[in-house]
Amino acid sequence: MKLISVNVGLPREVIWKGRTVTTGIFKEPVEGRVMVRRLNIDGDQQADLSVHGGLDKAVYGYPAEHYEYWRNELPGMKLPWGMFGENLTTEGLLEDLVNIGDRFRIGSSVLMATQPRMPCYKLQVKFGRDDIVKRFLRSGRPGFYFSVLTEGEVSAGDEIELISRDANNVTITDITHLYVSERDNLDLLYRAVEVEALPGGWRDYFQHQIEKLPRR
Repeated sequence: MKLISVNVGLPREVIWKGRTVTTGIFKEPVEGRVMVRRLNIDGDQQADLSVHGGLDKAVYGYPAEHYEYWRNELPGMKLPWGMFGENLTTEGLLEDLVNIGDRFRIGSSVLMATQPRMPCYKLQVKFGRDDIVKRFLRSGRPGFYFSVLTEGEVSAGDEIELISRDANNVTITDITHLYVSERDNLDLLYRAVEVEALPGGWRDYFQHQIEKLPRR
């Protein structure tokens, strides 16, 4: 597993549908070693901290493998690394293989996978098309957020080392399915609420889903 690109960007104002929007989704690759801190990567910031960033969403990773899919879906559109707003473009990490709570060493940092990305309208702003949020969710390729357990430096080309595997075996894909297409999967809902590494908002949401479903 390997880190392909490190991408950062500061919030900027853009015009979208006639109004001014402030967004940090515009990321560009950077060279050299970059410090990963508890709340973000040096040179990177989030615009709306009520829904972006924080300890559980400090760093966003997106698989390089998915870019070929999107090139086929969006022919003619330029898709440089960082196009999906990711801080880390990765190779060898896929959503159905990464458990919530898995820990990885990248460079001198240690990161923990916490949740999939649920896109907001800022992705529409970036791509300039209204259908991208639905297409992104439907694709099953959301990428993954990390919390930062140990601050450290990373650089494109660093190896990504799995240092511990969460024993609950609830993957990023499992959480996405529970939100998008399998809201009545009671067995998986019960497993998800037991995962301590899953942020409380997700566990509360799934507990509410459990309470709404008829008992078997």
